[in-house]
Amino acid sequence: MNRRNFLSKSVLAAGATSLGSTATALAANDLASSPTNLAPYKYKLLYAPHFGMFENSAGKDLFDQLKFMADNGFMALEDNGMLGRSVETQTKIGETLAKLGMKMGVFVVDGGDNWKTSLATGKKEFLENFLKTCRASVETAKRCNAKYMTVVPGYFERNLPLGIQTANVIDALRRASDIFEPHNLTMVLEPLSDNADLFLRYSDQSYMICKAVNSPSCKILFDMWHMQRNEGRMTRNMDLCWEEIAYFQIGDEPGRKEPTTGEINYKSLFKHIYDKAKANNQEFIMGMEHGNFAKGKEGETKLIEAYQWSDNF
Repeated sequence: MNRRNFLSKSVLAAGATSLGSTATALAANDLASSPTNLAPYKYKLLYAPHFGMFENSAGKDLFDQLKFMADNGFMALEDNGMLGRSVETQTKIGETLAKLGMKMGVFVVDGGDNWKTSLATGKKEFLENFLKTCRASVETAKRCNAKYMTVVPGYFERNLPLGIQTANVIDALRRASDIFEPHNLTMVLEPLSDNADLFLRYSDQSYMICKAVNSPSCKILFDMWHMQRNEGRMTRNMDLCWEEIAYFQIGDEPGRKEPTTGEINYKSLFKHIYDKAKANNQEFIMGMEHGNFAKGKEGETKLIEAYQWSDNF
């Protein structure tokens, strides 16, 4: 059965059950064209869209987009580029999130070329630039009410033994933790699959580094798209690394689009995360770091339907 067709029917059925006669009267094409005519879906998990994901429906204004997210039940935001926004915009985003009852997800700690350089080298200039960006990130986090910031150690250094590189990364992250800890902020390390030259690629590697840093300000960002590409067996690897995971990101494979568009069983993964988090009295922001499978307003509606279906477990 085509999951796309099935989920559309399932969302309609769920809406009819929860919304009574009003939703029952809506035809499938009404839901597809006007998702905001329905009461916001109450998601079990805290999914976080990014700016631009709903701009065909909400317009290009950032704050109209935030309202659209909240109107459709998405109660968190993720904005990788927050650090590069003006002080005024950062502040206004924080104020708007507070008014809407939304939470701020990650932004990227990026000094301009951190992704392309490497903390693994131990080079003084890279370390100093990284720590300078961490200090600036503290002020940004205060303005936009963020708690989590993505950190990527950068490239593998082929001229150094792996143990030396790992020690260099651990040292840099300990220094960064000294910056973040007094402010109750957490950097989340993201293992990536973009290319084989990146130093941090696996969940167990990230787990080991977090254990060595030994700080509440250094945890793992478990991006399920990257981890499917790099290692698979996601529920097992989540469980092994659970105590060091502080944040999740979403993207189906192949394509890095919304759930139901690829091979990953997100309904099962979301249930696993929800059940385990509930048992441990935890809450995770689930960053929607992916594109839209279809274009325009129709694609944005299909994305909303996909999340409602995947969250209905």
